[in-house]
Amino acid sequence: MQETVTLDDFDRRLLDLVRRDNLQPARMLAEKVGLSESAVSRRLRRLRDEKVIVADVAVIDEGRLERALTMHVLVEMEREGTGVLDALIDSLTARPEVQAAWYVTGETDFVLYVRVPTMEAYEVFTREVLNDDARVRAFKTLISIREVLPFDAARRGLARRP
Repeated sequence: MQETVTLDDFDRRLLDLVRRDNLQPARMLAEKVGLSESAVSRRLRRLRDEKVIVADVAVIDEGRLERALTMHVLVEMEREGTGVLDALIDSLTARPEVQAAWYVTGETDFVLYVRVPTMEAYEVFTREVLNDDARVRAFKTLISIREVLPFDAARRGLARRP
């Protein structure tokens, strides 16, 4: 289990700001949170060193790119065990079609977020990754009609833990 990091109000405000726009200069962040520029830089460096900030990335508007199909795939395992789960996770990680995956509770063991250019590409993916894998009992595909609420890291505020 990951060790948690203690954050103060300045850290939380900084994280909220860089979550929305991580290209803001430390000078501007300092003005917004009420710290010196050097203090902001030190805090951001510490948050990166402690792996609270794990990446500085660009959020892409997929609608501006070539068309793709988005699938949510519910996967049921034949049996569970650390080796079995790790092997499936490794095979999913190796596939660029799998944009995200969650190990979940209930009848479904994994929820996959899969993007492919065509149904033919999805069929190839399912044959290679799901149909021919003895660890997979069954899978169910939900095809997205349209995105109604896009992923937005800025929506996820840092609630204070009691």
